[in-house]
Amino acid sequence: MTVGQIEKLTQDRVVALFQQRLGYEYLGNWKDREGNSNLEVTTLTEWLKSRKVTPNLISKAMHQLRLVSEDPSKSLYDRNRAVYELLRYGVKVKPGAGETTETVWLIDWKRPANNHFAVAEEVAIQAADVKAHNKRPDIVLYVNGIALGVLELKRSTVSASEGIRQNLDNQTKEFIQPFFSTIQWVLAGNDTEGLRYGTTGTPAKYFLQWVEGDGPYAAEANLLDRHLLQTCEKARFLEVIHDFIVFDAGVKKLCRQNQYFGVKATQDFIRRREGGIIWHTQGSGKSLTMVWLAKWILANRTGSRVLIVTDRLELDEQIEKVFKGVNEGIYRTTSGADLIEQLNRPDQSLMCSLVHKFGTEDFIKDLKNLPPRVSGQGRSLRLRGRMSPHPIRGTQQGHADHPTHGPVHRIHRHAPPQGR
Repeated sequence: MTVGQIEKLTQDRVVALFQQRLGYEYLGNWKDREGNSNLEVTTLTEWLKSRKVTPNLISKAMHQLRLVSEDPSKSLYDRNRAVYELLRYGVKVKPGAGETTETVWLIDWKRPANNHFAVAEEVAIQAADVKAHNKRPDIVLYVNGIALGVLELKRSTVSASEGIRQNLDNQTKEFIQPFFSTIQWVLAGNDTEGLRYGTTGTPAKYFLQWVEGDGPYAAEANLLDRHLLQTCEKARFLEVIHDFIVFDAGVKKLCRQNQYFGVKATQDFIRRREGGIIWHTQGSGKSLTMVWLAKWILANRTGSRVLIVTDRLELDEQIEKVFKGVNEGIYRTTSGADLIEQLNRPDQSLMCSLVHKFGTEDFIKDLKNLPPRVSGQGRSLRLRGRMSPHPIRGTQQGHADHPTHGPVHRIHRHAPPQGR
């Protein structure tokens, strides 16, 4: 059996897995198909029609999507970010001059099963440079006709890093960079190493392995199949795109699995109105965990406000920098009195502060003089400097005084203990 035949057997099995176990429609082998693209206009148009979107709005939304995804004056990062904004928040269009703006949703984020998931193999794409070879990603994952994932497969004796390298080569200007303007998941794998995942622009050394010791697919014998089932299951595939991607000061980032499970466990604690602790090691992504958690709280808990408390000035500065780097406005309090003032006003939904401000005499005095309407029902979540196999440990109850403008969720970040 030739090398190509061995790799084809793996690819055939993976395509069958997407069809039979994950419920994706098989679009075919597109090696010789004309006009392959990251945007299948007919499929997206038909899906939007099924959502009762008018032809006029479909045309306008499609125009905006193609305009930003095909803009040759922008970098891949900027094009991908502009596309992500349209996917994540919908396309804002006016039916006509002077009419009210409407939102056209290209993906049904709330009901994953309402979307059209499809898989195509050997998707031939013309290279941008006429002197360069055309490229043919092994597998492309489409949602409502929009390419959101690419997968390169290797036989067991060839490292998954070769698939990563192929993905990175494909993103260069001379090859098929424009195709990646809509891509969110960049995948590579083989049967022995399993799956490695990243996103557009992710350097090879930052591709990650999904680690999940329980769940419905944990006992899957084949490592590659297990990882694909865990990451490409329809609801999770969309959830990670919707809730766990940030564009951080020129670098697009996808969550690590520990960040994903930490935030997911914390969401359950918040729903039960409980506090808790997330343990991290140094460099394991505490700041971005807080970003994703804060964004989820503000988006899903009506009237909520978030206060992030640190115990060092440099951490306070870092939190402000991280949130502003991902275009999330955050108010950094200047004193205990300022903190009290902001808590009593509805202006700021996201704030950060040093814990020292809670211990001053003036702050305690101000706290005692809060108006009667202020109650203490907020939750406290703590991010510490160690990582536990269980993202949330204990139920450390904490209360943050807050006005009637909405519950305040207090997130603590502590420096790790010295000498440990």
